Amino acid sequence: MSDVDEDTVVSDVDGEEDTLKVGGEDEKVQVCNLTQETISEGLSLLCRTGNGLRHAFVKLDLKDKGLNDIAAISSFVHLRFLDMSNNHLTDLSPLASLIHLLWLKVDNNAIACFKGNPFTQLSYLQWLSVAVNRLTDLDGLVGPSLESLNLKGNGIKTVKSLQQGCFGNLATLELRGNHLETTHGINLPNLQRLYLAQNVIKRLEGLERLEHLTTLHLRDNQLESLDGLSPNMKCLKYLNVRGNAILDENGLRGLGLVSKTLRALVISNNPLVETTDSRISVLLLVPQLERIDKDPVSAEERTEAQERMKELQEEEIPEP
Repeated sequence: MSDVDEDTVVSDVDGEEDTLKVGGEDEKVQVCNLTQETISEGLSLLCRTGNGLRHAFVKLDLKDKGLNDIAAISSFVHLRFLDMSNNHLTDLSPLASLIHLLWLKVDNNAIACFKGNPFTQLSYLQWLSVAVNRLTDLDGLVGPSLESLNLKGNGIKTVKSLQQGCFGNLATLELRGNHLETTHGINLPNLQRLYLAQNVIKRLEGLERLEHLTTLHLRDNQLESLDGLSPNMKCLKYLNVRGNAILDENGLRGLGLVSKTLRALVISNNPLVETTDSRISVLLLVPQLERIDKDPVSAEERTEAQERMKELQEEEIPEP
């Protein structure tokens, strides 16, 4: 039988407890450093190491442990799956040595920046979730192998660092509940699903780079028009702009640029919906739509839109 790798036996790290002020107030939460006992309790999934000669535990669950220091984790170099959600972490730099990580979840912590740029060493990381933290930008975050990135519920104001060179394989990007005012900076031609709901987006910019995007979710923003959609978005099938500020039919003109591929549109809770027959207005621009909001497009609606289009064309023909 192969030997168990030494990093499956946790190192001797003395536990230390401390207190952490919450929101600058007197309320205190008990926090602690990572101990050998805590690591031992969370290890699972015994697998062969890369050379096939030894075994090591490759999965570690550290959820809800009150942790504010994870220095002890750096010696567990064979870890592939790590969950550290619901702690008090501010520093992820000890992760830099975990070069075999494939899956990492650090939701509901207090991470405001990526100290020490640990992700530059995690070249195999495919799935990352840093939801509900304190990030305002993405400086220091890279992921050449990342396929899914969840940054929901932070305070991110800019995404200028989301470039193809650093995230060439990214297919799903979750940025709901941040402070973005524009889509500018998302230069990811291979991206397929983009979730931007619950921001303060006023302008659609830079979308011409998203040539493989199939899903674009923009619910609950501040868009007054869909200008910025691009004919380069040749794969877009689903668009959600519910709960924005689109006032009239002029705000829908951008739909014509994606009319060949778009099949589902969610447009409810916009001022436009209250003042016009928005479904027919939409069909005039995107005749191939199969669903508007929750309801499929009916044959009667399609016929009405075709007749309305014919009328508009006749009105444009000048009299002899």
